[in-house]
Amino acid sequence: MSRPSVPANSIPILPSIAMNDVLDDAAVLAAELLARRWLPRQHPRVRRALVDADLWQAVQERLGQVGLRLIDNIHADHVSVALLRGAEGAVFGEAGLDANNNVDLPRDAVSLLVVLWSLIVLPKRERQAARAATAEGEAQNEMFRSERPMPSAAAVSPVVSYKALLADFGTQLGRKTRMEGNLKRLETHGFIIRRGDDIAEGPLLDLLLDYDTLAPRILDGALGDVLARTRSQAEAARLAERAKPAEEARD
Repeated sequence: MSRPSVPANSIPILPSIAMNDVLDDAAVLAAELLARRWLPRQHPRVRRALVDADLWQAVQERLGQVGLRLIDNIHADHVSVALLRGAEGAVFGEAGLDANNNVDLPRDAVSLLVVLWSLIVLPKRERQAARAATAEGEAQNEMFRSERPMPSAAAVSPVVSYKALLADFGTQLGRKTRMEGNLKRLETHGFIIRRGDDIAEGPLLDLLLDYDTLAPRILDGALGDVLARTRSQAEAARLAERAKPAEEARD
């Protein structure tokens, strides 16, 4: 029996569905998160969901139907989605759950990710906490108190110099060629953003890594001393750079 012929210039396309007829606000936001992987907190629908408990719950329910959950924290500038705990075993299997990560990063890339998280997220959260405490103290002295938001990540998140990173950790993390490849992987996954020599916080760096679990391990472990020394050296270099114009003016 012969098959019906299809003209060469004809491509069968599924019929379109009118979005406004079938998608409510929760469904649209869930679809955007799935399509884009993350959205800024200032996105109109995200901003509404952050203050509208019903919409937030509706989005969580929609995502939960496919084994996902909406993730957010006040220290990050974006929101994203992640697997529900109950779905991880079904998706990754036992081997995936026992792996050191579920985004197929090699071990040295995971080590690099932890180092960058430590150099960027830890000081960022310290700055956010310090500024929030200062703002709270100032608010107590005001006649008309108003709620002040947490400083944005973009406003206080430090950047890491690629050259300094290579000098401090290159030997442990595979040297230049290997580190370059892993930095590209981390950027592709949304963990970092590169601007020339600077490595900055990406949308997912403070969302997908568990601060409460990771921070104590780093601060109380051997890496904590290394990071403290690295941050002290970086701060001294910044102070030296700031002092140069004053010295040149005196000359």
